Amino acid sequence: MPVPEVETSLDPAIADRLKRTADGLVAAIVQEHGTGDVLMLAWMDDEALHRTLTTGRATYWSRSRGEYWVKGATSGHVQHVKKVSLDCDGDALLVTVEQIGAACHTGTHTCFTDDLEMR
Repeated sequence: MPVPEVETSLDPAIADRLKRTADGLVAAIVQEHGTGDVLMLAWMDDEALHRTLTTGRATYWSRSRGEYWVKGATSGHVQHVKKVSLDCDGDALLVTVEQIGAACHTGTHTCFTDDLEMR
């Protein structure tokens, strides 16, 4: 589901550096502050990034539900944002968080639980 056109207050200097997908999204890799564990991958548009930067609460765009969601708003598994970094190409964000509870919707600490066999 494409992101609807939303007026945002994202700093134009940041917005100009973002390279978005055709749907207007940027990948947000979420890492735990302190441990360095990679917790999850989510998606942000300009407004989700603006909300994250201004509230300190991780806000994402749900591609399946077609709406914004604040991590932990219903589950209580909150992400307090410590830092947001933009990669050198502008097509991915690294969101460093203090994770309260499970990061994955399955109830695990991280979404990356299935190691693939190397050959």
